[in-house]
Amino acid sequence: MTEMAGFEPKHFLWEVRDRVAVIRLDRPDRKNPLTFESYAELRDTFRALVHASDVDVVVFASNGGNFCSGGDVHDIIGPLVGMDMKGLLSFTRMTGDLVKAMIGCGKPIIAAVDGICVGAGAIIAMASDLRLATADAKCAFLFTRVGLAGCDMGACAMLPRIIGQGRAAELLYTGRVMGADEGAAWGFWNALHGAETLEAEALKLASRIAAGPTFAHGITKTQLNQEWNMGLEQAIEAEAQAQAICMQTRDFERAYRAFVAKEKPVFQGD
Repeated sequence: MTEMAGFEPKHFLWEVRDRVAVIRLDRPDRKNPLTFESYAELRDTFRALVHASDVDVVVFASNGGNFCSGGDVHDIIGPLVGMDMKGLLSFTRMTGDLVKAMIGCGKPIIAAVDGICVGAGAIIAMASDLRLATADAKCAFLFTRVGLAGCDMGACAMLPRIIGQGRAAELLYTGRVMGADEGAAWGFWNALHGAETLEAEALKLASRIAAGPTFAHGITKTQLNQEWNMGLEQAIEAEAQAQAICMQTRDFERAYRAFVAKEKPVFQGD
């Protein structure tokens, strides 16, 4: 296991607060677009989080009133126009690997979205486990508006599972903005908060999760993703095995002893 508190990325901001890692893109003047380098560094960071001993939850926060404006038009879109198929496929696989790394990092991820959240930014929010937003959040899967298909970075697989097939199809075909109230009603946003309290609420939720049985949370994240590809009987059996593993943890015993003593359990993640 490794510690991430001293990690110093080159292409985004990073800090660890009480076992909660906070990530934010750092180009607020451009509404925080992604570059080839930030894509790759984010992917590698989420891969490294699998082995992080000092991080239990991740908050992907906004910066300067916006979350992420997607791929940078000049730094990414322009060069892509001139690439051959081999180069293009290398890029699209790399962006998809960011989503895979988020899914496989073993830590719950909370997106705290203010303002613009479009393109790959919308995908990052989608790939998070929980999503909080402000009334000013503007989320759009706008790939079709730049001449591409809506099937980007897992959108056709994941978005229908969050908001339903018909709603996802509309957003992916039209590329239109999903308003904050609409997104909340559809279940894309777990909750809406004021801009001045958004990050505090995200950190509060992250702290609540981090105070829980974090080994078991990792199992929950794994099952939420793996059970997409299971039938019901397979899923029930997989959960039986997963829960039996969790029953061997010291946190399970701590919860029992705290209940007997009429105390609140203090979980330690083992």
